[in-house]
Amino acid sequence: MTVEIAQPAPAAQSADETPGEGTPADEAFWEEPGAPDDGGPAGSAHGIVAQATAADVVPEGTSTDVVAQSAANDVVAQDARDFGAYVRAGGWAFALKVARSVRPGGEAAGETAKISAKEFAELAGCSPERVMRYYKAWDKAADDGLVPYFEALAPGQDVELPDSDVWHSYYISRSSAASDRGTAIAAAAEAEGIRPTKALEVAENPTALRAAILADPSTAKAARAALLDRLKEDPSLQTELARDIARTDDLKKAVATETQAASRIGYVRQIVENGQVKTPAGQTIDAPAELRAEAERHLSLIDELDEDEDTGEWATDAYDTVKDLVAQTVQANPELRLQERRTKFYSSLQKATKVFEELTFDDVDDLDTIYEDDMLQRLEELQQAVGMCITALRKAAPGN
Repeated sequence: MTVEIAQPAPAAQSADETPGEGTPADEAFWEEPGAPDDGGPAGSAHGIVAQATAADVVPEGTSTDVVAQSAANDVVAQDARDFGAYVRAGGWAFALKVARSVRPGGEAAGETAKISAKEFAELAGCSPERVMRYYKAWDKAADDGLVPYFEALAPGQDVELPDSDVWHSYYISRSSAASDRGTAIAAAAEAEGIRPTKALEVAENPTALRAAILADPSTAKAARAALLDRLKEDPSLQTELARDIARTDDLKKAVATETQAASRIGYVRQIVENGQVKTPAGQTIDAPAELRAEAERHLSLIDELDEDEDTGEWATDAYDTVKDLVAQTVQANPELRLQERRTKFYSSLQKATKVFEELTFDDVDDLDTIYEDDMLQRLEELQQAVGMCITALRKAAPGN
């Protein structure tokens, strides 16, 4: 589309404003429309021109009110045409102003009628950095063959502009995008299929992000999913989050509940996937077909749950059912039952041995300072119990 744009008048600066620095007014002036209008195809916009009305011929006898109304209608119509042109051209209309008026690199002041980006910014009442962002967007588009190079443009010249839809592929509206952090955010945004400017805007306003998360469940859900993805590659964040959870009672309880549910689901899943199951005593046995089928039925019910549904009750039901079937399997098989008793006894013996080995007085020089009658009584009872176990096992030993 060919868009003719009138040169803006110099903007007045406040007394406390330093020329060239961006201001809120600057941001409003340079804010381009976001999406193309559906009222007509791109490329058919009327030129944006400053229409002089002083030379219009007013028929003799026309009243002042009629003249004023006619002039107002012309102004409104012109505004509508200008609006349509800017909507269809998007940021390219602003970029053209810069491209045809700002000197490209390598050209001296005397070689062209164009001015520097700093001078242009002073006339526009905005920052040179903002002007250069439009300059760079045009430069990238010129490299891709969408627009002419700066050298081919003269002040006031009109050219065919690309569609507004591709503007955001070239323009980065925030200076933070040039930093390493901004580059990383822009790359992540492109990977997600969104405009980098959107992600940069959110990153520059954490308070707004917090407000959206607090107020909107869907935003909070998206933030949680993103946080989980980041945790996979950020050990420091993992530690910080774990610390926050450990220091919050409600979160600790929630984590403990979910951990228990996950452990029980894992127990059931192990039976389905490996065909084996652990008995209460800790021995691993092959799961009978009936047990495996029941485990698979419960697991399929759990897997059909939506992501946000509570699995705790389902996990408990599956675990209790499978656990009862395991106990029945052990009781129904005399050999398994005997092995279960032996495994359970030996496991208890190992635990007791470890605890007693840790009970030592080697590092206590003065036992009288820690002595209690109850200590001695408990040790004597333990000695009797151990003696009874030894006697019983000796009687059961082969050859007795």
